Amino acid sequence: MGPRATFSQLLPYLLEHKKVLGFVIVLSVLGAAASLAQPLLVSQVITRVQNNTPLDSLVIALIALVVISGLISGYQHYLLQRTGEGVVLSSRRRLVGRLLRLPISEFDARRTGDLVSRVGSDTTLLRAVLTQGLVEAIGGSLTFVGALIAMLVIDPVLLGLTVLVITVSVVTVVLLSRRIRTASQAAQAKVGDLAASVERAISAIRTVRASNATEREVAVIEEDARGAWRMGIKVAKISALVVPIAGIAMQVSFLVVLGVGGFRVASGAITIADLVAFILFLFMMIMPLGQFFGAITSVNSALGALGRIQEIIDLPSEDQFDRDLAPLAMTVGAANEKVRPDAAAISFENVQFGYSAVTVAVDPLAEADSETVDGVTPAPVATEARAVLHGVSFSAPRGLRTALVGPSGAGKSTILALIERFYDADAGVVRLGGLDIRTLDRTALRSQIGYVEQDAPVLAGTLRDNLTLASPEATDEECISVLHAVNLGEVLDRDPAGLGATVGESGVKLSGGERQRLAIARALLSAPPILLLDESTSSLDGANEQMMRAAIDAVAQDRTLIVIAHRLSTVVDSDQIVVLDHGQVIGTGTHSELVVSTPLYRELAKHQLLV
Repeated sequence: MGPRATFSQLLPYLLEHKKVLGFVIVLSVLGAAASLAQPLLVSQVITRVQNNTPLDSLVIALIALVVISGLISGYQHYLLQRTGEGVVLSSRRRLVGRLLRLPISEFDARRTGDLVSRVGSDTTLLRAVLTQGLVEAIGGSLTFVGALIAMLVIDPVLLGLTVLVITVSVVTVVLLSRRIRTASQAAQAKVGDLAASVERAISAIRTVRASNATEREVAVIEEDARGAWRMGIKVAKISALVVPIAGIAMQVSFLVVLGVGGFRVASGAITIADLVAFILFLFMMIMPLGQFFGAITSVNSALGALGRIQEIIDLPSEDQFDRDLAPLAMTVGAANEKVRPDAAAISFENVQFGYSAVTVAVDPLAEADSETVDGVTPAPVATEARAVLHGVSFSAPRGLRTALVGPSGAGKSTILALIERFYDADAGVVRLGGLDIRTLDRTALRSQIGYVEQDAPVLAGTLRDNLTLASPEATDEECISVLHAVNLGEVLDRDPAGLGATVGESGVKLSGGERQRLAIARALLSAPPILLLDESTSSLDGANEQMMRAAIDAVAQDRTLIVIAHRLSTVVDSDQIVVLDHGQVIGTGTHSELVVSTPLYRELAKHQLLV
């Protein structure tokens, strides 16, 4: 469960709408004035009736005040509802803006469903702050104070008894409100667990069905649902104690005023008109009290949810420490002027990296004395990191094809992730054109690189949406051309919508090979100077693999390719092959050279009948 938020953290969301809220408060003041005037007019009406005095326009004025109060209340309710939706929108924009900029390591450590729950259900609870009493309670406080003063003038004794009852109820609500915030936050965490379990099962529904695991997954989700239900019941129980308090306070106060007030009327201390006015003011004082109790409940529920929202917003973004690492980060355009023509396109120099290190929040400025490279101070390394790369050094020459091969877990995909700056090296340097990539702006760096991931993800949407993800300005003709280049013309032909054909959630309407080819087409369309292909032909049959290789060969002219492949047949003609094992480079050369010099490569080639 994340840290609890404070009211000061909620204020920025409300102050974004300060003009509307200010107007609502003005309406509350006018509404309070209209309400407070009503008992006074009722008292005048009763007095004139007792004295057989003409009412004149008192009844008309009283009706007018009632109508005005109703109109003000209705318009105020609309404004609060609209502003509440605005608060939800701004909180979602802020949360999504930070969520999609978090370091990749945060997504490694967190469950997708829980993050989605924070965007959906947690932000919705912020609406209740406005729609369930906070601003109305501010305006109602004026009614409360006005009624209090009027009651003091009418009869201090009756007021004293009323205040005693109300004080007890207020203290009780304040004590209970602390438990509401804690319980609400725990309830939202359980809802996040439920969303994560549902997302897990749905994303792997075919595997679940094929494994006959449907009933087990249903049981897991139902248990999470029961957990959310139990926490919801806990919140309901605490809220159930708060809600009746206002009603009880009103009833007790009313009975006290009626009993003692009747005695005082009989004794001549006050008149019947005064007693009626006092009772009306009592109702007006209790109503804001109910709003106050509702505001406490809604605010504490919202603060519980806001704690989960702020937990994500307070996380450092991917590039938060970049200015500390490289105060004058260059765009690639500026960097191109400093690139050495003879430098390799990509080079690794004694690079070390461990995944657990990136999950530790570290401020680069905390290590002012650490070793620098090119004037750049590397981020501190967590001592508990499990190393994946151990002093990796190699170069990928400009305009040539470099293949990374080795057994699973050797660190091949990690190398591509470091080039993309999904993570930063714990030690050593990764260079682009001779420049430390940490001196480059991340966006500019990635615009120079096309990256096809191992799992070839496809986004829900259309073919066009997927192709133009990195090339939003691409024309339909360019999209169609690149689809034919990767042998996806038949996908265009089988749906009348063409590029507008939907691919389904995670590309479910495409085969595994088609998803992979679509991901490659996306990278080819952007035509960057450097292409990173991670197992890009693993799901293709022989014919499609040959066509894919031809397409890649065509687009690879004057471009740098770094290719990962388990099937050596796809990389034997590479200009350079780098062999990795247990996070270390154990051989570099061409196919024929490595067969002679590197036993591991020779074994791999033997098993695949290449020697």
